[in-house]
Amino acid sequence: MVYRFHFTSADLARTRVAESALPLDELSIALRVLQDRNHDLRFGAWRRETRARLTPRARMVLDLTPVHGWSPTFLSPSGSGTLPELLERVAATPRTQLRASLASVADHQRLPGWAHRLGEDPGLLRQLADALGEVHSTVLAPYWPQISAGLAADRALRARQMLHGGVERLLNGLYPPRIRWRPPVLEVDLLSGVEGDVHLQGRGLLLTPSVFATRAPLVDPDTEPQPVLAYPAHYDPATGPLLAARPALGTALGTAPAPVSALLGRTRAAVLHTIAQRPGCTTGELAGALRITASGASQHATVLREAGLITTLRDRNTALHTATPTGLALLERCW
Repeated sequence: MVYRFHFTSADLARTRVAESALPLDELSIALRVLQDRNHDLRFGAWRRETRARLTPRARMVLDLTPVHGWSPTFLSPSGSGTLPELLERVAATPRTQLRASLASVADHQRLPGWAHRLGEDPGLLRQLADALGEVHSTVLAPYWPQISAGLAADRALRARQMLHGGVERLLNGLYPPRIRWRPPVLEVDLLSGVEGDVHLQGRGLLLTPSVFATRAPLVDPDTEPQPVLAYPAHYDPATGPLLAARPALGTALGTAPAPVSALLGRTRAAVLHTIAQRPGCTTGELAGALRITASGASQHATVLREAGLITTLRDRNTALHTATPTGLALLERCW
């Protein structure tokens, strides 16, 4: 049972990795993980913190997002937009679309009784959209800096795969063996076992890394302007669990400021600054840029990683370093 995306040369030219996670899509995946018990090392602390903060209103959203099974597509509207814009689209979902989405879910599993009234009661739909926003503020928003850091590290890895092996290596490296590139078809094994064929017809495919997708990729063939393939972001167990919220960051980054050098030492501060400027750089590239030994660069990177200032992913035998929001915030606040 395989889901197949059929590519043309135009599709290959337009296929890209998303710049950021789609908030409601990532929320849908996160809610399944929240109700699960797997991957406790990675998500245990997040589960405990999040469950303690959820209010009774979250039950509406959780009832429509089971650990295993189907969730109504209108809860994750297609297209880009800010979170408030996406929530407004949920609240404004046309009745015909609502009924069709709920009927599709009801073909596979039992819906909560109140859900059958959504197509007739705009007030109930608004209540659901508000609950969805509240759940997002509890489940994802406090952890968004770490989520963004994980996704940035994955994008750096994909950029390197593209640079050194072209589209073939990028597609083959997304999530083997569940994602396989057999030109001109990308085969995807879904956890649901659903089978299908999507002819991209020049639209290309949007590849979206997900921090919370851990067991299998997910697809949305109806998203505009191009279908979406969400794949598990590359994860190194050495990075540890998803921890408490970290401060947000701005954008100004210059040479390593004096306070950082005083705190970390001149060379280690230079290592952090270089990684911030070159996301996804290798240990060898770091050593070359700073004119230090590879072993020295590796030792400094290890200390920075253990302090939560950088994250490191491995691509085959190569270590790729990316600054975390905490590392970037440290550089900025001392600027």
